[in-house]
Amino acid sequence: MNIQNLIKVSIRAVFSNKMRSFLSMLGIIIGVAAVIAMMSIGQGSKESIRQELSTMGTNLLTVRPGADMRGGVRQDPSAMQTLKIEDYESIINEKKYVTYVSPEVTSGGQVIYGNNNTNTTIYGESPEYLQIKQWDVEKGECFTEEDIKKSAKVCVVGKTIVDELFGENVDPIGKNIRFKSIPMKIIGVLKSKGYNSWGMDQDNVIIAPYTCVMKRIAAQTYFSSIVCSAITEELSDDAIDELTKILRRNHKIKDEDADDFTIRSQAEMMETLSSTMDTVTLILGIAAGFSLLIAGIGIMNIMLVSVTERTKEIGLRMAVGATGFVISIQFLIESIIISVTGGIFGVLLGIAASEWVLPLFAMPSIVPLWSILLSFSVCVVIGVLFGYIPARKAANMDPIEAIRHE
Repeated sequence: MNIQNLIKVSIRAVFSNKMRSFLSMLGIIIGVAAVIAMMSIGQGSKESIRQELSTMGTNLLTVRPGADMRGGVRQDPSAMQTLKIEDYESIINEKKYVTYVSPEVTSGGQVIYGNNNTNTTIYGESPEYLQIKQWDVEKGECFTEEDIKKSAKVCVVGKTIVDELFGENVDPIGKNIRFKSIPMKIIGVLKSKGYNSWGMDQDNVIIAPYTCVMKRIAAQTYFSSIVCSAITEELSDDAIDELTKILRRNHKIKDEDADDFTIRSQAEMMETLSSTMDTVTLILGIAAGFSLLIAGIGIMNIMLVSVTERTKEIGLRMAVGATGFVISIQFLIESIIISVTGGIFGVLLGIAASEWVLPLFAMPSIVPLWSILLSFSVCVVIGVLFGYIPARKAANMDPIEAIRHE
């Protein structure tokens, strides 16, 4: 019997038990769709984070205080006071590979206007902060260097602050709000950025002169961090070396001693997050892949039942000349037909879920071609591996005993 006839016989056998075949395929369909959907979520989340970080500039650099050991206890970096006004001035005066620089002081609390209030974070920055973060002022204007010198109580606010305190379609320019009992005059409204990938509202923010926040609100003489922008992404490493030399000299750190600060680049953060998302995607894929394994066991179980039910048919075919090899190939083809057909429907279901269902739940998804090829290849492998045992069982039957089987 040639291979073409074997395929026809196998297809006829599969369709003779439609419900059983469909239930066997169902496990494959769900497994393949789950693998593709999980890979899509992982890839979509990775790309979403990458795009979001890119909007802040791939040449962004952040200098933060480093952790320190005191009395055998490692201190929280946020509690360290190693970044001073002298460091900021030195960077401004000596920078070669850095364009914009802004010291940063933050404080969380309640902002009030009239009878309305909301919780937010105020950022003490320089005017260059908006260029570093690629943030535009939609209404009004940003504070100036003159405001920095005077520690002026002025600020620019995000759209969420405007909506919470003033309501929609209200111009807040010129109005005074209070943050921790300190009056602040609104001189600008930031263009809306919405929520980021971590679910944080980027518009729930107040930005004011860093001198004002340091003296009037936080009451501190040190910075929480210093944010900078390298000339280009390619020069980020040179900019980091430059900042390191300036800060080590200012802090009088000996050659053999470790830095009391840390410098992180946006590119480094993107690489770290990409690596993390790759790991998460792999875990999701493995979890979904177990459903394919279970589906393969289901196919093997169904094929074993089929061999038992068709024992007499197998015996008759052997009696008229069919070899054990031909019988095993026939059952192997049946197994592959079930798994491949289920794989095709699973791919279609997975793509449909990724393109139309996941976006309804605001879940980013991108269907990578390799996930389709991988899951479909696994289906073929499952058809061969889990169809082999039933096929061998059918091939090893004694034709006389098979014919007598009732």
